[in-house]
Amino acid sequence: MAAALSAGVRFFQYRNKSGTRNEIYETARDLASLARRAGALFIVNDHADIAAAIDADGVHLGQDDLPQEYARKLLGRTKLVGVSTHSPEQARAAEKAGADYIGFGPLFSTMTKDAGSAKGTAGLALVKQAVSIPVIAIGGINHANVGDVMRAGADGVAVISAILSAPDIKKAAARMRELIGL
Repeated sequence: MAAALSAGVRFFQYRNKSGTRNEIYETARDLASLARRAGALFIVNDHADIAAAIDADGVHLGQDDLPQEYARKLLGRTKLVGVSTHSPEQARAAEKAGADYIGFGPLFSTMTKDAGSAKGTAGLALVKQAVSIPVIAIGGINHANVGDVMRAGADGVAVISAILSAPDIKKAAARMRELIGL
C-alpha cells in the first residue's frame, strides 16, 4: 500500500476472503490508519461492521453480502457504500437502494476471482447509461486496456494484478494513474 500511496493512488479497498474476522479487523485497522495519514480513502470489502469499527471511509458489498440498507444503518450517511454489480438491472437496483457507487464487471477475464463471464466495454457502456452514480470498472483491467475502459465511460478502475504483480509497484501504479488521466 505504501508504494501505491507514494505513486498517488488515493482509493483503496481491502479484500480478504480467507482471514479470520479478527485478522481482517486488525489488518483493516492498520491499513485504514496508513490511508488516513496519506489522505486516501479506505474501503473494507464485505464487512460493514468492521468498516464501522475502524472508522473506514466505507464498505463495498457483493450481491450476497449484507443488504445495503443495513450497511447504511451501521455506517451512516457520511460513509460510502459501494456495490458489486454484473448487469444494468443490478446496477439500477443498487442505485435505487442508495449505493454511492457501483463496481461493474468483470470487464475482462481475470484470475483474481471467479465473477462470471467477461462483460466487456460494451457492457460497461450499457451500465453507464442505466445509472447516474459513479461506475468503477473491475476485472482483468491492465495497462494495455485501461484506455478502452475509460473511453467506454468508467469513472474509475479497480485493479489488483496490474499493479501488485508488477516488478515495481510504484511505477505500475503511477503509470496506471497516467493512463486514466489522473
